[in-house]
Amino acid sequence: MTEPFKMDIEAIMRQLPHRYPFLLVDRVLACVPGEYIHALKNVTFNEPFFQGHFPHRPVMPGVIIIEALAQAAGILAFKTVRVVPDTETRFYFVAIDKARFRKPVEPGDQLILKVSLKRAFKGIWKFHGLAEVDGQEVAAAEIMVAPETKGRDPKGEAG
Repeated sequence: MTEPFKMDIEAIMRQLPHRYPFLLVDRVLACVPGEYIHALKNVTFNEPFFQGHFPHRPVMPGVIIIEALAQAAGILAFKTVRVVPDTETRFYFVAIDKARFRKPVEPGDQLILKVSLKRAFKGIWKFHGLAEVDGQEVAAAEIMVAPETKGRDPKGEAG
């Protein structure tokens, strides 16, 4: 088994095309390409969505939690195929199934994103994502992504 590695925000920014305010992964706690990733999102009151969701009780929107899981899945996919994203290669979120939201996520929470690769077949990658706060599940979903490649094909498709 490959040893898990960690990533700080600078390494994450080299791996994902997202930037503030839409970069939703602050740290990779452990990643084994082709298997899983555990990442962290610090949820702060400064997040732009909290102004309107909801002013009287700020709650992180479920779709933002799912996007954070998808970004973690993107890191795992790129690390698995050993490709750094650029203007020629990206993974796009193409489907979500079985999304469940168990508890609200609020400012001050640390969202732990646990994503495992289930399969990759004909360019479609399927992941299981689980988001936790303090060891309790707050959301889960099956996420599918597909690469967009212009002029090249990423090698090493997981299977």
